[in-house]
Order: sequence, then C-alpha cells, then structure tokens
Amino acid sequence: MGLRTKIGAAITVTAALVAVLIGFVVHHRTGVNQLATARESIDARLANAVDDHAAGIDRQHTLVNPDGMPAPLREAAEHGKRATYLDRSGREPVLWAATRVGDDMIALKRPYRRETRNLEDLDDVLWAAGGLGTAFSGIVGVGLATFAGRRLNASARIAERIADGDLTARLRPRGGKDEIARLTIAVNTMADALAARLQAEREVTANIAHELRTPVAGLVAAAALLPPGRPAEMVQERARRVHTLMEDVLEVARLDADAERVETDVRALGDLARRAAGAAAGPDGTAAEVRVVRDCLVETDARRVERILTNLVTNAFRHGAEPVVAEVDGGVIRVRDGGPGFPEPLLAHGPQRFRTESGAGLGLGLTIAAGQARVLGAPLTFANRPEGGAEAVLDLRGAVRGPAEPGPG
Repeated sequence: MGLRTKIGAAITVTAALVAVLIGFVVHHRTGVNQLATARESIDARLANAVDDHAAGIDRQHTLVNPDGMPAPLREAAEHGKRATYLDRSGREPVLWAATRVGDDMIALKRPYRRETRNLEDLDDVLWAAGGLGTAFSGIVGVGLATFAGRRLNASARIAERIADGDLTARLRPRGGKDEIARLTIAVNTMADALAARLQAEREVTANIAHELRTPVAGLVAAAALLPPGRPAEMVQERARRVHTLMEDVLEVARLDADAERVETDVRALGDLARRAAGAAAGPDGTAAEVRVVRDCLVETDARRVERILTNLVTNAFRHGAEPVVAEVDGGVIRVRDGGPGFPEPLLAHGPQRFRTESGAGLGLGLTIAAGQARVLGAPLTFANRPEGGAEAVLDLRGAVRGPAEPGPG
C-alpha cells in the first residue's frame, strides 16, 4: 500500500468516525429535547384536565381510571405524583401523563409517532450528510496525499539518480517551510557536498597520477638498463605494473572528466574480439576462446572496444576460472568464465573503483570497461549464469552497419 493510499484511507476513516460521532450526539440531543418538549406539553394539558375534573368536567381526551396504563406510571401516580411516561412496548410509541385526584386516576395519552418519524428523518439526513462529508474528505485527503506523494517521489527519484552517479541531479525548491521543503533542501545540500567531495577525490587522484607519471617512466627506463638476471626481471616486472596502474588511474580520471572523444571507423566485430583476446592471456599464457556465431560490421571506436574486451577477458582470468570464452553474436559480445561469478555488490551497484571483493587489484579494470562503454553509448551489463560463472555482455547493436564479409579459407 502506497503512502498516498495510506494517507487517503486515514483521512477517510477519521472523517467517517467524526461523522458517526457527530450524528450520534445530534440524534441523542434532538431525541432528548423532543421528549422534554412533549412532556412539558402533556403535563400542562394534564394540569388543565385535573382542574376540569375537580370542577366536574371530564373532556373527551381525559381518561379516568383507564385500563392498560403502564405500570411504572401507575406506581408513580399512586404516590400522588404527576408523572409522564413514554411507552414503547407497542407497535407505536405512546406518551402518557397521569396523576391521582382523590380516588380517581386521571390520565392523558397521545401518539409519539410524529416525534419518532422526525427523528428518523433527521437520522436519514445525518447519514446522507455524513456520507457526503466522508466522501469529500476522502477526495480531499487523496488529493493532498497525491500532492505530497509527488513531491516525495520526486525527492526519491533525484536521490536514486544521485546514487546511480548523476551528481548534477537536483530538486527544484518550492515555497514553504514544511517537512518536504526541508527534505528538498537536505537532498540538494547532500548532493552538493557529495559532488564536491568526489570532485576533490578525483582531482587528488589525477594529480597524484600525473605527478608520479614521470618518475615511474624513469623507473621503467632505469629498470631496463639493469644487468640481466632474476633481480632485474623482478624490478622490471614491478616497474611495469606500477606504470600500468598509473595509466589506468589517468584513464579513469579522463573518463570522470568526460574528456574522451570517440573516433569511429567500420570494423568487423569478430576481428576486434580476436585482437582483444590475444592481448589478454591468462596467467599461464592461455588465451581466451573466441566464438563467432554471427559476425557483423560495426561503426565504432575500435580502440575503445578492444580496451573494453581486453579488460573483461583479463578480469575473467584474474577473478574467474577457465574456460574463458568471448562470443560474438551479431552486435552482442558475451565474455563468460567458469568461476564463482560476480559478487552481489557488483551486480547491484556496478563496478566500484578501488574496491574488489576478492581483495586482489584495485577494481579499475571493470571500472574502465564500464566508463569506455559509456563513452561509446553501448550498454555493458554484468550477470551470473544459472549454470555457474560470470557473464559480461557488451551490446553494440546500435553500431551495426551490416554483415561482415567471410574471411579467406
């Protein structure tokens, strides 16, 4: 049940309870006032009847020692009281008044039907008014809840966009100082602070990478001059890893700054997959298997496509298990492995830089692949196959320009 429904239902129920309570009070007070007025009227008539009886005149409506008098009224009159009594024991209510005069019991009675019908008519009016008031309150409540719900939904959508990485998303402030207006200000303030912090983090990362680029390049050059031997190989290998890391960090910084430009040409997708698979061998030199189900020509930035596929294959070897397969099917490339699959946080939130569930690496490979895919405008999705293993899917169907010509042989 949504918030709008809950608020509308709460207002409707409250209005219905208020209408019932007011109707009960009005019904009760009207009934009491009607009965009091009728008692005063018949009591005054009884006083006149007593005076007439004492003068020896008994009018037609005066009852002397009548049969069928209600027992409570007779008992009260026997004690010399002038009393009234509303008898509801019959089909129609009857109002009695009686008193004792000497040895005689003087009584009057009249139908109470008119008052009863008036009260029933009043109940009908109260029910109708209560129903209309409840319906109107429900409509107003739903309207207010809808208005508030739209503002809350807008806040939720903007918060979701911010969580997805759109740090330019902001809520439009509205007039007022209610809780929703405060929420709007809080969300915008949070987005501003988050954007500023992330921008500062990116700038620091990029500056560090730039500052280290020259020393690392010198380190690689110096390592190449070392005398041949195992120590030299270890230094050279570590220097290459540091150099590769610096280049990855700089590439992430360029992607964050939206400084990348696409240079397109028409290439066979199968060829791009083979080149990427050849550049990303496993730890023991094993290459990924390339399966071309349906080859095609794509108009895209070949360098970026190869970069994406190389990172996906490298990640499959590093964090997954063999066999690693790159399958080309039309404009879709699937990279699969036989490992335990992607971790749940990656499936839920996408690649996160400087964060890996396995504890190996800095999480830049998939981050760069996702960033390059975003530059190309090609969806890149991650999933775990039901039969086991991870699967990354790069969708280039929007760039397909026709079938690829079959190769020689």
